[in-house]
Amino acid sequence: METQAAGPGAFAEFDLGRVPSPCFVVDAAAVRRNLSILKDVGDRSGAKVLLALKAFSMWSLGDLVGEHLDGTCASGLYEARLAREHYHGHLTTYSPAYKRADLPEILRLSDTVIFNAPEQRARFADLIADARAAGAVFDIGLRLNPEHSEAEVAKYDPCQTGSRLGFPVSQLRPEHLEGVDGLHIHALCEQGFEPLERIWASLEPKLAGMLGSIKWLNLGGGHHITRADYRRDDLVALVRGISERHGVQVYLEPGEAIALDAGILVGEILDTFDNGLAVAITDISATCHMPDVIEAPYRPALMGEVDGGVTVRIGGTSSATMVLPCRRSRGIASPSSTRPIIRWSRPTPSTACRCRPSPCGTVRPTPCGWCGPSTTATSATGCPEGTAPADIGLQAPLNPAAA
Repeated sequence: METQAAGPGAFAEFDLGRVPSPCFVVDAAAVRRNLSILKDVGDRSGAKVLLALKAFSMWSLGDLVGEHLDGTCASGLYEARLAREHYHGHLTTYSPAYKRADLPEILRLSDTVIFNAPEQRARFADLIADARAAGAVFDIGLRLNPEHSEAEVAKYDPCQTGSRLGFPVSQLRPEHLEGVDGLHIHALCEQGFEPLERIWASLEPKLAGMLGSIKWLNLGGGHHITRADYRRDDLVALVRGISERHGVQVYLEPGEAIALDAGILVGEILDTFDNGLAVAITDISATCHMPDVIEAPYRPALMGEVDGGVTVRIGGTSSATMVLPCRRSRGIASPSSTRPIIRWSRPTPSTACRCRPSPCGTVRPTPCGWCGPSTTATSATGCPEGTAPADIGLQAPLNPAAA
């Protein structure tokens, strides 16, 4: 599986030494650009666009998200709580299964709760009735498996035989939609418009005669809408066509599209040696900080790469290992070094509090990574004269030793 990153963008000249390590650094200006694209798609198509929190849940940007999108979607109780505490607008919650003890709070917090099968909804009918009797107002949805596979990686394919995600559309009957307000379909992963177009062409005839009984259709996530080559005008036309033909409100749930090309993970090379292969030990943990490198698997993009170079086995201080070809990547290899890799000796961050305005930027809310337990801090360095910098948010990752 190949990364869909377009390149370092504004981070190409970012001073890596001015942030702690390991550290996720997010460019709020890039996030704002992505959100503006998604808002435009929603405005032109009539779709309601929700942020998938499982893909990007940097809650310090909750207000920014709320300025552009219609709400969020959660994958369980704790994300639903996060949404209500830090985000705005509509909240949809879906999980393949629910704990009976969790569901009353989920029903109270959510505007829509989506179930995985008709039998599951029927099993919790008493809790649904109790929540509504107590004054909670929410829609009920049903997730469908369209039984049309477009996923590039089999383990990420929710439409395959044996998938736990959604009720097979071939088994759907009109009586299954009694008490159901809408249908949910999620069948993509980091993909363009074409797979969605094929999925809907396959699914629409199978739902003939049933769409008239529902209020909304949720097309899920996995849409790389903010990628430069995404056919956004065609998406707008598809959504408008569905709404006009069937009289339903369409929802989209992009996740990675909100943060696409908007952040980096900064780490250090702590030590190097040779064991029949060049080896580098970093303070980044694949398991904690970038699990898809192992699970997908895929090779993450490295900043400053050029063609050529040596293969370096990069691993953290835990047992998890990444194998990455090193192509003279900044902080990992040096063009002037006779060794294939070098240890990067980073400057020690100042112990002074940095929660003050810098000469060329604004400060995000405290506490920051230096004077408090975590999250946001300062603005990008090296601002060209006469230009405003990108706001940079810092979020300290988990301790890699915990992996």
